[in-house]
Amino acid sequence: MPTLSVIVPCHNVQEFAEETLHSLANNAGPTTEFILVDDCSTDTTPEILRAWQERIPHTTVVRHEENRGIAQSRNSGIEAARGTYLTFLDGDDWYARGHLDRLVRTIQELGCDFVRTDHVRATGTRRTVHRAPAPVRDTVLCPRSTIAPPHAETMVDYPFVWAGIYHRDLFAHGALRFAADLRTAEDRLWTWQLHLAARSFAVTGQLGVFYRRGVTTSLTQIPDARQLDFVRAYDTLLAQLAADPERDRFLPKAVRTYCAMLAFHLRQIDRYHAPVARRLKKLVAGALAGMPQDVLVRTLAGMDEERADTLRRFHSARKAA
Repeated sequence: MPTLSVIVPCHNVQEFAEETLHSLANNAGPTTEFILVDDCSTDTTPEILRAWQERIPHTTVVRHEENRGIAQSRNSGIEAARGTYLTFLDGDDWYARGHLDRLVRTIQELGCDFVRTDHVRATGTRRTVHRAPAPVRDTVLCPRSTIAPPHAETMVDYPFVWAGIYHRDLFAHGALRFAADLRTAEDRLWTWQLHLAARSFAVTGQLGVFYRRGVTTSLTQIPDARQLDFVRAYDTLLAQLAADPERDRFLPKAVRTYCAMLAFHLRQIDRYHAPVARRLKKLVAGALAGMPQDVLVRTLAGMDEERADTLRRFHSARKAA
């Protein structure tokens, strides 16, 4: 059995695949397997993956015959994985040499369910370090202890699933799958679910994963209706938290983050075509109406005036209707 399974979803990444796959080759070893998930690419990505499959030991290519999105691509990789530990990499990002061996050593030494790392953001030739918002480092913690407080940036606000390594037991019996009906924000929902489900984790300052920013074909750069999936993601989260024994502890954080996301998208509304903009406005009103109203009132009272007033107007309009 491999020690580590690396799951790499790929969709039309021909421009970047060579660099990504070269970095996998630089991290290849006898106990590491690579699972490349081709999500029905229509460019030369399939040919590139097949060529590198012959060059990188213990590499499997999984092909989707229809485009199913990054969530299902990761799920397909999880189903194919045989390693004791799993990690993820997007098809346009890359690793520094030796990164994966260091990741495995770290989680083995700490003996926890998962480990999160910092990462390097690459925008053209510019490199900046983005650090995980952890209270302490290289110390085993309870994942639930790092969800709150509502007003602070915490580990559930660090949705970069590829900046970490996870014990396979977390995925046993169908657990911790990505929501395949979400084309965006699936990582935000999954990060919350991870922290609610796992028993132990740690954060380390290891740098070795490079996140490519500003890719014009990235879903984060395309202003269409898929960007609105965050509403369904957070509605799902609120429904799950409502049944959690610690709901009173965590709902304020979830509602505040949800409100911040709603306000952000409203500020960006001019990016969207008119039908999508109209749908966004309707979704915002519905989302606010569906939140626990006592928590929402306290949340808006603690936000800055501009965002709070914007959201109150939508909420009042919905109630008036």
